[in-house]
Amino acid sequence: MAKAEQDFFNAADYFVDRNIREGRGDKIAIYSEKRNYTYLEIQKMVNKTGNALRELGLRIDDRIMLLMLDVPQFYAAFWGAIKIGAVPIPVNTMLPPEDYEYYLNDSRAKVLVVSEDLVPLITSIKGDLYYLRDMVVLSEEDGAQVPFKQKYKHAPATLKAELTTKDDVGFWLYSSGSTGSPKGAVHSQYDMVVSAESYARGVLGLTPEDIIFSGARLFFGYGLGNGMYFPLALGASAVLNPGPPTPKNIFSYLERFRPTVFFGVPTLYGQLLEYKERQDREQGTKADTGPGHEFSSVRICVSAGEALPTDIYYRWKERFGLDILDGIGSTEMLHIFISNRPGDVRPGSTGKPVPGYTLKIVDDAGQEVPQGEIGTLLVKGDSAAQQYWRKRERSRKTMQGEWVNTGDKYYIDKDGYYWCAGRTDDMLKVGGIWVSPVEVENCLNEHPAVLESAVVGYPDEKELIKPKAYVVLREGFDGSDNISEELKKWVLDRLAKYKYPRWVEIVTALPKSATGKIQRYKLR
Repeated sequence: MAKAEQDFFNAADYFVDRNIREGRGDKIAIYSEKRNYTYLEIQKMVNKTGNALRELGLRIDDRIMLLMLDVPQFYAAFWGAIKIGAVPIPVNTMLPPEDYEYYLNDSRAKVLVVSEDLVPLITSIKGDLYYLRDMVVLSEEDGAQVPFKQKYKHAPATLKAELTTKDDVGFWLYSSGSTGSPKGAVHSQYDMVVSAESYARGVLGLTPEDIIFSGARLFFGYGLGNGMYFPLALGASAVLNPGPPTPKNIFSYLERFRPTVFFGVPTLYGQLLEYKERQDREQGTKADTGPGHEFSSVRICVSAGEALPTDIYYRWKERFGLDILDGIGSTEMLHIFISNRPGDVRPGSTGKPVPGYTLKIVDDAGQEVPQGEIGTLLVKGDSAAQQYWRKRERSRKTMQGEWVNTGDKYYIDKDGYYWCAGRTDDMLKVGGIWVSPVEVENCLNEHPAVLESAVVGYPDEKELIKPKAYVVLREGFDGSDNISEELKKWVLDRLAKYKYPRWVEIVTALPKSATGKIQRYKLR
C-alpha cells in the first residue's frame, strides 16, 4: 500500500461515507421543514455536488465560500467540497455587503455558494471581487439555479474521496478581532473528529438515537458542530431550521420533531423563557414541568457563546425541569473545551475541562497564577486551528506553540470549576456573536453630530451583555434624548442588528491614556 493511502483521512469520508459503511444508509440524517433526508440521500447529494464543483474547475486546496441558511444543501456543499479536497468557508449570513466583499477577497475563494434569499447581499457589493469566478445559487425547494443545476443533474452519484490526510486543511471559519479585520482560522481535516469525540461523546454522551436541534446557525463554529458534524459523527439525526430562531419558530420545531438535545445561547434561552412566561400570564396557566411540556422530549440543554446568567439557569430549571450545561468554546479551538456536565452543574461557572484539553491561567508574564486568582486562560488540544490566514503576527500572539490564548480572563475555585471574569481585550459577545467595539465606534463617528465615541459591554436587565455607547458631541449639538435615539437608528441602519448600541450616553469627554488612547475599561 502506498504511503499516501496509509495516511489517508478525508473528513467527508469519515462523517458521511462511514455511516453508509456501518449500515445507517436508510436512517434519517436530517429532519427539515420541506422533507427528511436519509444518510444515503445525503451521500448522494454530497457526491453529485462534489462532482459538479469539480466540473466548475474547483481543485484541491481551492477555497469555496458558503453563504447559506441552515438547509440540507449546506451539508452537500460543505462535505462535497471537502471530499474533492477543496476548502469550504461558511460565513455569517447576517452581515452587510461590504463584509462579504472583504471575505471573498481575503480568502480568494473561487466559488461562492449562496442561498437564494441571500443573493441581494452579494449583488449589493459595490467594490471589485478579484478572485471570484462562479456563484452557485441554491434554494431548498428548487435546488440550484442554471447553469449549476445542469451540472448537478448530470454529475455522477459516486465520488472517490481525495487522498488527503488528517493534517490537510479541511475548512476555515472567520473570527472577528478587537482591532483590524476578521481573521480566517484555518482548521485541519481531523479537528471535527477531535471535538466530536471529546465533547459530543465524552461529555454529552450523544448516541445514534439522539435527535439534535441547534438554535445557533451552521456558519458558527458552535452551530457547525451542533447541527452537522456531531450528529454525523455519532450516527444521530439533526433538525435544521432555515428560518430565524424566534421563540415561536423554535417551539414549533420542538413540537414537530421532538429533539432529544437542544443547543442555544443565553440570549435565546432568555427569549424562550420570556415567551412562555408571557403566555402563562396571558392564559392564567402555571409552568408545567410534566410529561407534556414543550421541552419534554429534550434530555440535555447546552449553552455557549457567552456566560450563562444564573437567573436564566434557575428560571429555566423551574420552568422546564432541565439543567442548562454552560460551556466555553472558540472559533480557534472549534468547539467547547470547558463545560458543566450532566449531573454536575455549578450555576454561574463554565464547568471543568473537556477530556483531551489542557488549561492554564497565566499572568501578564506568562506565569501560572495561584488557584482563585484571575489571569488569562490558555488552552491546548488537538482541535486547535493551524493559523490565521495571512495574519502572521495575530497567529503568533494567539497560537503560542501548543497553547492558544483565548483572550478570556478566568479563575479556578477550590473545587476545580472555572469562572469567567471577562475579556482581556475590548471585544463583546452579544447573543453569542462577537462584536468589535471599533466597528460600532467607526459607524457612530460618521454621524455629523459625533465628535468621538467609545463602545463597551453593559448588562441588560437579564444580565446579558449588550453594546453601550458613550458619545462626545460636536459643538453646536445638544444632548437631548432625541439625539440618542437618532444615533441608535444610525447604527441600526448600517450594521448588523445585534451590533447597535442599546444605550447611548452623551458625555463631555472620554477617559484617555497619556498617549491619547481611549480607556474603555474605565467606562466599563
